[in-house]
Amino acid sequence: MIPLFKVAMSEKASALVGEVLDSGYIGQGTKVDELEHALAKRLDNPRILTVSSATAGLHLALHLIATEHGRDGEVLATPLTCTATNWPILANGMKIRWVDTDPETLNIDLDDLARKITPTTRAIVLVHWGGYPVDLDRLTHILDEAERLHGNRPQVIEDCADAFGATYKNAPLGNHGNIAVYSFQAVKHLTTGDGGLLVLPNDHLLERARLLRWYGIDRNSGPNPYQNDITEYGFKANMNDINAAIGLANLDIIDTNLAKHRENAAYYDTELANTPDLELTERAPDRNPSFMYYTLKVKNRTAFTQHLKSNGIATSEVHKRNDHYTTTHPYSTHLPSLDTLTHQHISIPVGWWLTPTDLTHISRTIKKGW
Repeated sequence: MIPLFKVAMSEKASALVGEVLDSGYIGQGTKVDELEHALAKRLDNPRILTVSSATAGLHLALHLIATEHGRDGEVLATPLTCTATNWPILANGMKIRWVDTDPETLNIDLDDLARKITPTTRAIVLVHWGGYPVDLDRLTHILDEAERLHGNRPQVIEDCADAFGATYKNAPLGNHGNIAVYSFQAVKHLTTGDGGLLVLPNDHLLERARLLRWYGIDRNSGPNPYQNDITEYGFKANMNDINAAIGLANLDIIDTNLAKHRENAAYYDTELANTPDLELTERAPDRNPSFMYYTLKVKNRTAFTQHLKSNGIATSEVHKRNDHYTTTHPYSTHLPSLDTLTHQHISIPVGWWLTPTDLTHISRTIKKGW
């Protein structure tokens, strides 16, 4: 079976992890510092913090917003994502208001978002589906108008879990005035085994997040930080040197792998164009996606997935819509575009592990019909 996901691991990872294990210190230390320095340089942004997972990063980001702006308002969010995106909203005692899905991108529908911002909107949580960036300039214009109308500018959190390496107008995600959260989970473009990255838009939020990711204790405050006062409670959300060592090793292979994902996606864009009963998603010239997976819209998805499975090709919806669970039932609303997409969208393998033979087999299998 040609897999949809696969772990990308550098040959150097074992040796680097071994160094950490042999050092006698495996917590947050010099390897975390090295990884953060490398990632800050790569993203061209010094306001970054590694965390134990993207989920922890999202929880911390929402905690920052809730404690500064209140938990009594709403968070506008997309239901088409991993539950890790939206469960931190509930964990912070905030209310979800669902926004429909853009059928061209599977990202949040910016038209519906603009309609749903109110004076009680505290935050907006969006996802770059499969690593395809949201139109962030248009989002900024929507926020400008909301601030003019309501005197309130909600904080945006970008879930970049699938989007490491993606750019919007030649700038890495995390450089557009919002909080951004990356995932380094096992099958991501860049893995640290598990882990994540929090990117902050200003020094105030950076300093708060730096303290709160480790109980509220200032690790840099002297030889015995435990003796200092804690002015605000925090969490256990920091990365350790074992995970950081894996990440440092994998930085050596990330560009090669990203290039392969993009090359494979371009192949599909050409080969699958104008295929009957199949629709491709948007490609805007101002965005360079990372293509964590390659999403199609198809008629008779059940037949499509069975056809590919019988030919040894894995497929997946990747994520179930989050608004159909019991825990989110109180926030249910009519989402017409997502109701349609729910029966259409499917993702096929696009990763660095695909051979030319694999790509030919996948595209020919699809074009034969199902």
